[in-house]
Amino acid sequence: MAVKPPLSSPTSTRLFRSLSSRSFLSPSSASPLRSRESTSSFAVFCSSAGNPSSDGFFSKVSSSLDSTNGASISSNASSAIDFLTLCHRLKTTKRKGWVNHGIKGPESISDHMYRMAIMALIAPDLPNIDRERCIKIAIVHDIAEAIVGDITPSDGIPKSEKSRREKEALDEMCRILGGGLRADEIKELWAEYENNSSVEASIVKDFDKVEMILQALEYETEHGKVLDEFFLSTAGKFQTDIGKSWAAEVVKRRNSRLEKRF
Repeated sequence: MAVKPPLSSPTSTRLFRSLSSRSFLSPSSASPLRSRESTSSFAVFCSSAGNPSSDGFFSKVSSSLDSTNGASISSNASSAIDFLTLCHRLKTTKRKGWVNHGIKGPESISDHMYRMAIMALIAPDLPNIDRERCIKIAIVHDIAEAIVGDITPSDGIPKSEKSRREKEALDEMCRILGGGLRADEIKELWAEYENNSSVEASIVKDFDKVEMILQALEYETEHGKVLDEFFLSTAGKFQTDIGKSWAAEVVKRRNSRLEKRF
C-alpha cells in the first residue's frame, strides 16, 4: 500500500504517487510481465503538474489524458465483459468424470478451480514459494475448457492433442480479452502449469489431484458409491510434500469410512 505523502509535498510528487499506486501488478513477482507497465503518461502528467504555464497547459494535458483514459476504459470494459461472458461456461459445464459415474448435480469446472484456489490460499507458508502465483495458476489452469470442454482420459484423446486444443482455445480467449498484459499473463500462467515448469506449478498440479480425490470422497459419502478409479489414478503421482500430506489425509479418511461401512 502506498504511503500518503505529507501535505507539504510538491504537487507533481503527490499526483505521481497517487497514479502509480493504482497498478494491479505485484512488485514481488519474478515474472517479466510485471515490469512492463508504461509510465510515460505519468511522466507527462507530472511534468505538467509541476510546471503549469500561464496559458493553461496543465489543464489541456489533464483534459487530454482524461479523454484518452475514458476511451481506453470503455474499450477495456467491452473486451472484459465479452471474456467474462465466455467464462460463464466454466460455471455451467459439469466435470465429465462425475457425469460418467452417474453423479447427480456434479460440480462444474469453476467449482473445481475455485476450491483449488482456496487450497493455495490456506496452504502453509513454504520457503521461496509465491502463494499469489499459485492462486493465479489455480484460477487459470482449466480456463480453456470454457471452449473445449472437460476432456478426460476416457475420451481417448492423446495428451498432445488435448494440449493443442486447449492452447488454441486459450489464444482465442485472450484475443477476445483484447490482448495486452493481462492476456499475456494468462497465457504465461497456463503454459507454466501445462509444462510443469515451476515449483508453484507442481504444487497446483498436486492440488488438482487432491481436490479431485476429496470430491470423490464427498460423492462416495453423499451418493453411497465406490469411486476407486479416482484414487487409483492418482496414487503415487503427487510431486510435493504438501500434496502428499493432504492426499494422505484424504485417503486416511476414506479408508476409515470404508472400514466402518464394510
